[in-house]
Amino acid sequence: METRRSSSNSPWERGVEFGHKLACEQLARVKNIEEQCRKSGARYIEPNEIAIDYLDRPYHIMLPDARVLSEDTGVEAHLRDKILILHYFTGAKGTAATGKLIAFKQLSGGASYFPAFSRRVIVPLVKNFGGSLGLLKEAAAKLGGREASYGDLSVTINAFDRVPVTLVLWKGDGELAPNGNILFDANVSDYLATEDVTVLCETIVRRLVKEVLPG
Repeated sequence: METRRSSSNSPWERGVEFGHKLACEQLARVKNIEEQCRKSGARYIEPNEIAIDYLDRPYHIMLPDARVLSEDTGVEAHLRDKILILHYFTGAKGTAATGKLIAFKQLSGGASYFPAFSRRVIVPLVKNFGGSLGLLKEAAAKLGGREASYGDLSVTINAFDRVPVTLVLWKGDGELAPNGNILFDANVSDYLATEDVTVLCETIVRRLVKEVLPG
């Protein structure tokens, strides 16, 4: 008997599934896969397979069915990760890094969406690492992160080849509570939409927390 998945899935799950469907359709419209590999920094393997690095792990996009498999395990990526990977690959414009860092509020629509971004990303970052900056450094190293020179501690993680994400923390003192921020190269919108940036940062913080607080 056929299972009616849409009747049991939550609206959020259905939204993610619809986003995945659109991402697959966007991939199917890419006319020159080799050129898109150059723009995104992905590695062209053959007409039906490309490799792309995501959070310090290699993944393979299989064409034409748009499967995204971990190179290490052969397991298909989680749906949210898969959407991010496909959006990055298909949307990459190939623009060079500017060397100028910007905050989320400076992205298109970022100012109006910042309260949600703060709740989903900055608050968990500060809550879990603001009182122990060394834990952030330790966790970031497991995602290929490197120390940067902002705040009391900052780390830069290459989420994708052309999308570095810098997490900044201030430890606070007797008068000021710990605080944090997320910085991006000014060209980030040439690779990911603002909502994708939010999901990406949320994913990074969750993985960092998981690295130091397993289970």
